[in-house]
Amino acid sequence: MKTLDQASVAATYPTMVATATHPTIAATATALPEHKMTRQDMRYYLGRVFDIPERRLEAMMAIVDNAQVDERHAIFPIDYTIEPRPLSKTNEEYMEHAIRLGRKASEEALRRAGLSPQDIDLIITVSCTGFMIPSLDAHLIELMGFRSNVRRMPFTELGCAAGAMAIARGADFLKAYPGGNVLIIAVELPSLTFQRKDISQANLISSILFGDGASAVVLSGKKMPGPKILVSETYTFPDSLGAMGFDLKDSGFHILLDKGVPEMIGKRIKELVHGFLERQGLKQEDIKGWILHPGGARLLGNVEEALGLKKCETQPSWDILASVGNLSSATILFILQEWLDKRPLKPGDYAMMAAFGPGFSAEFVLLQWT
Repeated sequence: MKTLDQASVAATYPTMVATATHPTIAATATALPEHKMTRQDMRYYLGRVFDIPERRLEAMMAIVDNAQVDERHAIFPIDYTIEPRPLSKTNEEYMEHAIRLGRKASEEALRRAGLSPQDIDLIITVSCTGFMIPSLDAHLIELMGFRSNVRRMPFTELGCAAGAMAIARGADFLKAYPGGNVLIIAVELPSLTFQRKDISQANLISSILFGDGASAVVLSGKKMPGPKILVSETYTFPDSLGAMGFDLKDSGFHILLDKGVPEMIGKRIKELVHGFLERQGLKQEDIKGWILHPGGARLLGNVEEALGLKKCETQPSWDILASVGNLSSATILFILQEWLDKRPLKPGDYAMMAAFGPGFSAEFVLLQWT
């Protein structure tokens, strides 16, 4: 088998010149739609949209308050969001707004990184709340002016874990092709999966938790400022296929969410995190930043309790949950930006990223600030 030498790689992908051992998170950006849903909106609409008994409604009102989601964004006003529409219609809406928000976040991330679309060697697009072929990356190649030989990697079925997995796979690519640049785009529009006739616990909770939004991250193999991506691991929980996912029906996406997920993660997270760190020669006390996907308040609380973390150590996760809700795959990237913008660590400090999603799986990424 022939292998490409560095000169051959550079000739094919001109931006790829080996200059760094570990890839860097060069920039992040987020984009949110203009419409908002507050906690008060949910309390008002919950009893008017869902045909549920008064006692159960009272219990749901308590969940609204305990979810600690103050506000979420949506691509449409709430009056339109709750109206039933055929899958064909919601998917048209998904395509239009996924392209719009994905482009907005991407352009800002590239601007912050000081790069142009021509500098990108791989585009990873991430989403689980709609369906489009050609995928989002193909649309953006035309709209934003990426090179025609840019590589493409769309992720679809990884749910909330996909943002962290995209960073891990992007880093793997840059280790194989040193000196390149990767653009990650996560777009989630869960408001389009709203089901007013589905009174399952999973659908009711998802109506309280999930919001719309997009995020983009630029990874670089060049010497650029930003956290280094050291290593990543994936763990899939045994016998957990039914823990989380979507059931596609004529009326659209129906969420599947086992109520025992927070406890399942809480029971295993300590041994999984400690094992991951030990394999890198580290201990929990070496981690100065905890970039954790919250899922919901109960899940994040269980992770804190299992690891013995204080809320001040995970505050960015709580802040994002409160201000935009759970944005599925994009959430972890919003939290990453929160750390970069408001909680910068010292050079040499380690941070751990963890996200969870269908499979049921956990994705861990070890970062080091520079």
